[in-house]
Amino acid sequence: MNGFGEMGFFDFMSEVPLFFKLFLGTIFILVIGGFLTVIIKGISTWTSNNQAELLTRQCKIVDKRTKVWGGSGDSSTNTSYFITFEFEDHTRKELQVKSSDYGILVVGDTGELTFQGSRFKGFTRVGAGGDW
Repeated sequence: MNGFGEMGFFDFMSEVPLFFKLFLGTIFILVIGGFLTVIIKGISTWTSNNQAELLTRQCKIVDKRTKVWGGSGDSSTNTSYFITFEFEDHTRKELQVKSSDYGILVVGDTGELTFQGSRFKGFTRVGAGGDW
């Protein structure tokens, strides 16, 4: 107790049971660990994309999708846009794109995709629909 009759933080913590201290410590470690994991993953992806070769390949747009997240309470929603490209060897790559690119690209379009790692750089339409 301090001179004013109030308990300080450390006086309070000395009264808290050990299992509760361990519980709070575990929660703190999990939260900090989660933040560190997200930060490290983001830096790793950014570095990997920077080191990847800039490629341009013939492909066809085979699918489009959106992912809506957020929006609980008074917060606004966010939308991520994805397009799946299929190359001539039938391998596929899904890339996140801007909403403006998502709006003008159509399933069935063929053309040249330029990308670097997981970064969409651009798509030049050569044709619409049809097979290879």
